[in-house]
Amino acid sequence: MTVSAQKTLAYSWLLLVHQLPAKPAYLRVKIWRRLQALGAVPIKNAVHALPMNEGTQEDFEWLLREIGEGGGDAVLCEARLIDGISDDQVRRLFDEARDRDYDEITNEVLALSKSVRGKPKGEAINEFRSQTARLRKRLADLVAIDFFGAIGRQKAEAALASLETRLNADDPVKKPADQLSTKKIGELAGKTWVTRQGVHIDRIGSAWLIRRFIDPQAQFKFVSGKTYRPQPNEFRFDMFEAEFTHEGDQCTFEVLLGHIGSRDAALRAIGEIIHDIDLKDNKFGRDEAPGIRTVIDGIAVATTDDNERIARGTSVFNDLYDYFRKKRR
Repeated sequence: MTVSAQKTLAYSWLLLVHQLPAKPAYLRVKIWRRLQALGAVPIKNAVHALPMNEGTQEDFEWLLREIGEGGGDAVLCEARLIDGISDDQVRRLFDEARDRDYDEITNEVLALSKSVRGKPKGEAINEFRSQTARLRKRLADLVAIDFFGAIGRQKAEAALASLETRLNADDPVKKPADQLSTKKIGELAGKTWVTRQGVHIDRIGSAWLIRRFIDPQAQFKFVSGKTYRPQPNEFRFDMFEAEFTHEGDQCTFEVLLGHIGSRDAALRAIGEIIHDIDLKDNKFGRDEAPGIRTVIDGIAVATTDDNERIARGTSVFNDLYDYFRKKRR
């Protein structure tokens, strides 16, 4: 990248400027914990930042409401940094915060690995697996707020994967997700599928998977926030507390694919592309990912209507599926 190109590169940030009352004291702790969970970083006293997107804006809007209900004051604004602190400096703040979190998990994994002696069985192996599952969940939560790809993730992932392999090496009962019974498909048909407004790659791909392989007559509902509670005969996907959403380092499409028990290589390839685009971790290194990302971004720019986005995305995924099927043959 040339120097002139670097100068034109700019980010749009969400800034939460807040003031909290002296009492109750627990409110300060509560808000601090919420900011940590969202992955926000402080750039000035009582000024926290997140990169601007639909999800982060929703998160900050909920926090704004919490602050107001607690007797505090807060302002949410979208900003471009001009002077005093640069975009690169703010990015480094995010990376440094996530690296500290990743290092903490890595150290806990290494400590747990040292305590695993020989080949534990019975209650001992169950306890080790339980602790490992909790660490996996913590790592997945961190990945969700790792907005710029901190390098510490690779070390944490490798350490945890090594421990999981060691603990599961002699488990003949454990099955991968794609061995689940396909009888699940019948249980998923005839439902209304609910997800967040502003669908993008994972939700568009999941909607295509649902209509093509689970229920051709499936209906979709698009809602605005985390407080939605499902009505009878509804399933939520790729949203807060959804029945089908990210699990570990799997995107929603991968989770759905596991539940229907498909071994279709073409679907797995599509899942890998969606994973690389949605999680931004280049886990599978799919060459097709940049092109598909551009196409989906184009659909999102062309229309804000979620049904239209799914309809246009359906054509993309139908063609992609046919391509991988023919390529395999």
